[in-house]
Amino acid sequence: MSGIITGPFFKDYFNQPTRAEIGTMVAILEIGALIASLSVGRIGDMIGRRRTILYGSCVFFVGGALQTFANGMPMMILGRIIAGLGVGALSTIVPVYQSEISPPHNRGKLACIEFTGNISGYAASVWVDYFCSYIPSDYSWRIPLLLQCFMGVLLGVGSLIICESPRWLLDNDHDEEGIVVIANLYGGGDIHNDKARQEYREIKMNVLLQRQEGERSYYEMFRKYYKRLFIAMSAQALAQLNGINVISYYAPLVFESAGWVGRNAILMTGINGITYLLSTIPPWYLVDRWGRRMILLSGAIAMIISLSAISYFIFIDVRATPALTVVFVMIYNAAFGASWGPIPWLYPPEILPLSIRAKGASLSTAANWLCNYIVGEMTPILQEWIKWRLYLVHAFFCAVSFVLVYFLYPETANVRLEDMDQLFGDATTAMPTPAQHAEVESLMSARSPVPSLDIRRGPGHFTADNAIPGLDINPPQAQDGKAGGNNKEETPKREGLGGWISRMANRGGSNKKESKGANGDTGSYRRLGQDDD
Repeated sequence: MSGIITGPFFKDYFNQPTRAEIGTMVAILEIGALIASLSVGRIGDMIGRRRTILYGSCVFFVGGALQTFANGMPMMILGRIIAGLGVGALSTIVPVYQSEISPPHNRGKLACIEFTGNISGYAASVWVDYFCSYIPSDYSWRIPLLLQCFMGVLLGVGSLIICESPRWLLDNDHDEEGIVVIANLYGGGDIHNDKARQEYREIKMNVLLQRQEGERSYYEMFRKYYKRLFIAMSAQALAQLNGINVISYYAPLVFESAGWVGRNAILMTGINGITYLLSTIPPWYLVDRWGRRMILLSGAIAMIISLSAISYFIFIDVRATPALTVVFVMIYNAAFGASWGPIPWLYPPEILPLSIRAKGASLSTAANWLCNYIVGEMTPILQEWIKWRLYLVHAFFCAVSFVLVYFLYPETANVRLEDMDQLFGDATTAMPTPAQHAEVESLMSARSPVPSLDIRRGPGHFTADNAIPGLDINPPQAQDGKAGGNNKEETPKREGLGGWISRMANRGGSNKKESKGANGDTGSYRRLGQDDD
C-alpha cells in the first residue's frame, strides 16, 4: 500500500482521504491479522500446519480480490480486514511449521531465508507501485492489488505439495506418517536410517513427556512458561515498536517530509526496498554462527543511531536533508533487515515447547499485529503532530530492545527444540544433571559454543524409561513392506509428499517386492524425484 496511497488516481477515487482515513485503511489489516493470530494456534493444533497454510492462503486471496475490485472505502476496508485474517493465520503458522521441520544446525538460516522471501515480495511490490504510477487511470492502483492474489494462489498450491510437520503428526499419534516424513527429511527416505529413527525417538519421547504435564490450557501455559511467553511476545512487539512500519507503510510520506515529492518519493522507496532486501542475506550465514543475541544487540544499536540521525536532519531542514534522510533510512532498514526483521519470527517457535508451540506462537504473533496496528494507525497522525520527534520515539524503543535482549534473552543457536526445556529449566518433567546446569548457564551468556543438549542418551542419564515405565518410543516397524506393525483395517489419511512416499512403500508390499534399506532390512523409502520401477 505504501506506493499506492500517494497516487493521484487513488486519492481521487477515494475522495482525497485524510491522513487519519489513510491510517485506518492501512492499519485495519492488522485488526484482521490480530483476530486470526489469536485463534489460529488452536486451529493449527486441530487440523495441522499444512492445512492451516492452505486455508490461510484461500482467505488471503478473497481479501485481495475485494481490495482489487473495491468500489469505495467500505469495500476496501472489508477487503483489508479479510486479507488480514489470512495474513494473521499465515504469519503465525508458517514460522511454527518451518521450525518443526528444520534441523538445529541451520534452523536459523532457513528462517532468515524465509524472511528474505518476505522482503523480496515487499521490494517487488514497491517497484510494481512505481511502474504502475505511470498508468493514467485507476489501474495504477488496482493492478498492484491484483498481483497479491496471485501470490496467495501460489502459496495455496505450494501447501498441497509440502509434507505435514512430523512433530504435529507424532503429537497426534500419526506415528506411521510421522516416521515416513522424518525418514524423508533426515534419512533420504529410509525409515531404518539411524539418524531418522533417533530423531523419531527424540520427538516421540518429548511428546509423551509433555503429555504427563497435564492440560494444555492457556492458564497452564502462562503458569508454567511465563518467561518464554514474555520473551516471545516482547520480541514480536518490539519488532514493530522499533519503527519498521513507519518506513514500510509510509516511506513515501517520510521521503515527502524530507523534500522528495510525488513519483520521486516512490522511487526512493523502491531504492530503499532493494537495500532492505540485500540486508537480509548476511543473517543466512551469521545467525547460526554469531547466535541470536549478538545480532539483535548490534541491530538495536545501529537502529538507535540511524533513527536519531533521521530525526535530527529533518529538524534542521538544510539543503542536504533529503539526501541524508534517504541515506539514514537505508541504514536503518538494513540494520532492521539483518537483525530485528528475521530473528523475532525465529525466536518464538523455537523456544516454545511442542505442547503449546502453536498457542504461544499465536500470542506472540498477536502482539506483533497489535503493535503493528498501533504504529500503522498513529504514524500519519503523529507525522503531522510531532513531526521529526516521531523517530526519537522509535529510537527509545530500540534502546528498550537492547536492554531486554541483554538481560533476558538466552542464546538458542544450535539447540534442538526438544532441548529447550533444559535451557530455560521450567519443564516439570526435566531432570538435568549438574553438568547440564553448567551448560545451561553458559548458554545464557552473550556468546557461547552451543552443542545439542541431549539428556536422553549415555549411561546414567535420564531416559524415557525412567520417566514413564513401560514407555515405547521406537518407530513403527516395517512389516510386509509397510511402515508400522499395527494391522488396522483402515490406514491413516496420507498428506503431502509424506503420504506419497508412504503409498509408494505400501505399493511395494502389494506387489510382493521387498525394498532393501541400508542394512539390508525391508521398508526403505524411495528418495524424492526417483521414478517408479
